[in-house]
Amino acid sequence: MKKSKYWSSKVAKESFALDLEKDVFTWDDPKKIARSLKRSAEDSVRRKATPFQSAMSMLSFYINRAGKKLSPQRRRILEHHWICKNISLF
Repeated sequence: MKKSKYWSSKVAKESFALDLEKDVFTWDDPKKIARSLKRSAEDSVRRKATPFQSAMSMLSFYINRAGKKLSPQRRRILEHHWICKNISLF
């Protein structure tokens, strides 16, 4: 396996806080992303915060670390109000 030179890549792929579904941040449906993040956060026994905080932290982490490489379309999908609204229904 090719080793990434960025620590953030490893965190996104191998988070100990949440067991994320594969490629969750590449999906096009904000509702599906929100449901997956919510489910992962609720099921996690290793998280150190509330499920809502854990889910939002992982989403923010991904958006912030992607930076300029995140296309405007992908950013819109990930920042879509449905994600925040559905995650907040904890």
